[in-house]
Amino acid sequence: MTDCLFCRIINGDIPSNKVYEDELVFAFRDINPQAPTHILIVPKQHIASAADITAENSAVVAHIFEVIPTIAKNEGLTNGFRVITNCGPDACQSVRHLHFHLLGGGQMADKMA
Repeated sequence: MTDCLFCRIINGDIPSNKVYEDELVFAFRDINPQAPTHILIVPKQHIASAADITAENSAVVAHIFEVIPTIAKNEGLTNGFRVITNCGPDACQSVRHLHFHLLGGGQMADKMA
């Protein structure tokens, strides 16, 4: 999608601070970090949100969760981390491309809302 911010980042049209890439996934540092380590992990295939995961595209989501531990280890997140996705306007999904926030590098707040 030419108008999708994350698709443009994946394609290299917009610069990013990449931390991981393979044939299915692209991961980069969030420009507005909410934790000492804040990485966005996105499928290269455009999927709008978690509400759009289907049997046909769910393998890429499984793959994301397979690479999250590698990214976390490479970032030194040995004492734990949090993975979050927002789905839709009420959850404050700001970019309509499925993405997971990997947060860590310090004690997280106990309450998430």
